[in-house]
Amino acid sequence: MPRPGREVRSEDYESLTRVAALSRGLGRSYGDSSLPAQPDDVVASSVLADRILGFDPATGVLHAEAGLSMQAMNRLFLTRGFYAPVTPGTQQITLGGMVAADVHGKNHHVDGTFGAHVQRLRLRVPDGRVLWCSPDEERDLFRATIGGMGLTGHVLEVVCRLARIPSPWIYAESERMPDIDRYIEGLKAAARAWPQTMGWIDCLSRGRSLGRGILLRGRWAEPHEAPRRPPRPLHRPALPFVLPGFVLNRVSVRAFNALLYAQHVPRVRRGIQNPERFFYPLDSIAHWNRMYGPRGFTQYQCVLPDAAGHGAARRFLELLTAKGGASMLCVIKDCGAEGVGLLSFPRPGISIALDIPIRDGTQALVDALNELVIAEGGRVYLAKDQFTRGAHYRAMEPRLAEWLRIKKQWDPEGRLRSAQSVRLLGEEP
Repeated sequence: MPRPGREVRSEDYESLTRVAALSRGLGRSYGDSSLPAQPDDVVASSVLADRILGFDPATGVLHAEAGLSMQAMNRLFLTRGFYAPVTPGTQQITLGGMVAADVHGKNHHVDGTFGAHVQRLRLRVPDGRVLWCSPDEERDLFRATIGGMGLTGHVLEVVCRLARIPSPWIYAESERMPDIDRYIEGLKAAARAWPQTMGWIDCLSRGRSLGRGILLRGRWAEPHEAPRRPPRPLHRPALPFVLPGFVLNRVSVRAFNALLYAQHVPRVRRGIQNPERFFYPLDSIAHWNRMYGPRGFTQYQCVLPDAAGHGAARRFLELLTAKGGASMLCVIKDCGAEGVGLLSFPRPGISIALDIPIRDGTQALVDALNELVIAEGGRVYLAKDQFTRGAHYRAMEPRLAEWLRIKKQWDPEGRLRSAQSVRLLGEEP
């Protein structure tokens, strides 16, 4: 990719699709979507292509190279009255990665995925051409690229609209919920009044306390509510070493969850928060993944549609506990309308995200969860997936045939591939 400060010429990108099988940003996807299919496959890094090419303060429209990180974007625009319209749980992600995963956030029920705010994309497609796509030009390519995990072309530039904010601070409320049914009811009620909703639940509690948790609601603070000074970037202490694998087990995770729930006193808390603390709690600890031991962890995230009913979350948690799943972090969010991206993850319903330490039984656990998700009419999030079998993914994704048709049209030789695409789609590695 061209270095910042250089004039971008089409010949700078000529070797991309001839040599590179995939593009990669900051590598924060939890699974194998940004990993090469074969050890000798070339993966092109985008992080040096991070220039802002244009910004219109009247409309909030930003034009930037795909390697621009959300962290850099937020620090540049937060005090100027703008913020990313949609943000995932980390700001260590590039614009290109946000497009490829079609990321969603706490405000999906109001503002949709990031793809809803993308106006145009500049791509290097597999035949070597550099072209623009949008809802009005090369529409099929645009729909297949939004959420397409980088498999339709190398994203070079992104034109998107930022959100105008009244202040650089967040007004937030959190409330302790006694069980999963009350949590889901509270989540749905909050969605009708709050633009940002989500929460943590204790997925190892049982009986009447199954799924007890803490529901979080938020919005941008109005000027009269917010401090006059802008929020400072948070200090990031680091976990200095990899913990032994035995540290995280059902006993330790259950104790951690019980403590987290019990210390939320009073039952409802209100106050002004730094947006980094509100949106990116895990970013506040560098190398936090080391707590999961030398084998690491996988994150499993699925969406259970509204059609499955409120009982779907309880059925999911009952299966998880019966199969011995021990997740220190379990997050449930509300999801709104399906996005324009053909493989975009959210749909109306709830999403459940689990951090699962990798053990010998992890594949069997994911298989069981996927079978339930298929039965409920849901699907998994490709940006987090590492263990889903191809047959399971095909069973949960009715839009896949159309996406494959467009992928074949633009990449007939299958040049663009990843470890994930080989695993899920059966492509030749």
